[in-house]
Amino acid sequence: MEIERLELEEWGDALPSSGFEVFHDPDALAVLDAHTDAEMRLYGAFKGQQAVGLLPAFVEQKPVGRTVFSPPVGLGVPRLGPVIAPNSPKRRKWERINAALAEGVLDDLEADNRSTLLRMTCPVGYDDPRPYGWNDLAVDTEFTYVVDCAGCADVEDAMAGFSKSLRNEMRRYDELAVAIDTEGVDAALRIYDDVVDQYAKYDDTAPMSRPFLRDLLSTLGDDRWRVYVARTPDGEYLSGIVALFSNDLAYYWQGGVTASYEHVSVNTLLHRVILEDLVTDPALESITGYDLVGANTERLCEYKGKFNGELRPYYVVESSGLEMTLAKSAYQRVASSLK
Repeated sequence: MEIERLELEEWGDALPSSGFEVFHDPDALAVLDAHTDAEMRLYGAFKGQQAVGLLPAFVEQKPVGRTVFSPPVGLGVPRLGPVIAPNSPKRRKWERINAALAEGVLDDLEADNRSTLLRMTCPVGYDDPRPYGWNDLAVDTEFTYVVDCAGCADVEDAMAGFSKSLRNEMRRYDELAVAIDTEGVDAALRIYDDVVDQYAKYDDTAPMSRPFLRDLLSTLGDDRWRVYVARTPDGEYLSGIVALFSNDLAYYWQGGVTASYEHVSVNTLLHRVILEDLVTDPALESITGYDLVGANTERLCEYKGKFNGELRPYYVVESSGLEMTLAKSAYQRVASSLK
């Protein structure tokens, strides 16, 4: 099996039809590349002419070594990491590809060098980080909720397992005068202002910059995102959500800041409309789940848990030891200062 570095066009040709996250899309990677000082390296594992594994990494040279991230920090990208696409369903072949890709990439990145600091957050569905642990990297588990949309005939089907209070609020949408429609990039930037304010309440900074959000939505294909906006009958903005789409999952990515209309959560109404699109819009028929993007913050899980989503694990791989702890802290402070 050969491990090669790919150009972006080659990456797009090699990407499988399923099993990848939205930020594996070549257009998304191009925007990530433009908004980081790191060198983007796109690795492919090939069996003959067939690409069977892919992994993007962002490498930045430092005076005392290098940092490697997948995804790069400070851009609001929840996960990236490896995509394994064997041409056989047999588990053993999947594991061989996974191991070969990990070993080849780690070798090229010189990950065993103490001056190389690596952090990678793997996709949902990637279930075998063992080769990274076998190469002396630390592996941790995090979680997200994914609401099952497969086989739902309508939004009531999708809501069937939700908490009673959540279902009741979602059903209020039909009797309220709130208008929820999809809008464009300008509306996404309005939502971004909400996100900045929300993070400031917790003495934190927004997970991305305004130019990055604008460039991402302007570059990605229309099938990869929708901006859902709730307004009053006279057009006053209430709240909104930026949703992203891979071929398999929809993502509750940004927005949904707390707002109410006639004592009903506008955020809940926005989720209701998104779910209805997921189960009724033919353009989204390949999507089987709604990823609430995270189940790791206790204060948020009380609400997200009402959706009765499947708790899905994903893995974080990183260099171990004090050096990595210090490097992550320093890198995040620098990234925040540039937003």
